[in-house]
Amino acid sequence: MTAGSRAHSFNAAAAQYAASRPSYPPAVFDAIEQLTERQLTGTRVADVGAGTGLATALLRGRGADVIAVEPGEAMAAECRRALPDVPVVRGDGNALPLADASHNLITYAQSWQWTEPARAVPEALRVLHGDGAVAIWWNTTAFDVPWIRAQHERIARFCGTKPHPATRPDDSDAIRLAGLTGLRVARRQVRWTRVVPLDTHLANIISRSAFLVLDEPRRHVFLDDERRRLREALPDGTVEETYLVDLLVAARPQRQAGRTTAISSSRSPLSPGARTESPVGTKPSFR
Repeated sequence: MTAGSRAHSFNAAAAQYAASRPSYPPAVFDAIEQLTERQLTGTRVADVGAGTGLATALLRGRGADVIAVEPGEAMAAECRRALPDVPVVRGDGNALPLADASHNLITYAQSWQWTEPARAVPEALRVLHGDGAVAIWWNTTAFDVPWIRAQHERIARFCGTKPHPATRPDDSDAIRLAGLTGLRVARRQVRWTRVVPLDTHLANIISRSAFLVLDEPRRHVFLDDERRRLREALPDGTVEETYLVDLLVAARPQRQAGRTTAISSSRSPLSPGARTESPVGTKPSFR
């Protein structure tokens, strides 16, 4: 199964994706504003791999002048339905359908893994205005919560995938793995939770690409077993999901007198290794 086929599998479940997927806490957007030293209000933003518009709507709610870029027909249609006033164009991060130097910020919420960084990074830099930035983030699993870790391992076994390690990569590895080496990069992590009905939690799981590429009877085998497990553990029928948003904000290296200069954290928040972990509702600090 190729990454491309998994990426396009979301089209089969666009409405389910929109209804069940978790959103993002305000602290993520606070961090983006701090790291870019730019308010989102009035900023020209391209939300790439926008899907059904979860992040697009939040960016618009912060006052950004946002356009959604989405390769999937059904996902783009869902985004247009949810956000009729936001332009939605078909395209992906490897070949952005946007003019040179036309945007101040390009965002990839849960979508950077579907790009090829060797192509996507130059494309982003082409579209960015000179002082613009790229913001990449994921809602990652909070593996320190025992039942969430156990569920993650069950999902991996069932889908035939390798469980993610419980230890997260350090800043330098995270930057390298994202294909952002050579850029000025800062990292933030924001922990948050949401409480949802059991059926919403299960729908969220089944909307993941590893399940969408399976046939429906097989998906129901896992769904039925997981519903039974969770009903026994959570008799009130609600689930507290815990996430850690992993955010990387990248910009061009600064140049001075014809050469690239090192940027220290005392001069700019966009520097390698700049990182804090912030709970939802608080404003991160670089100091």
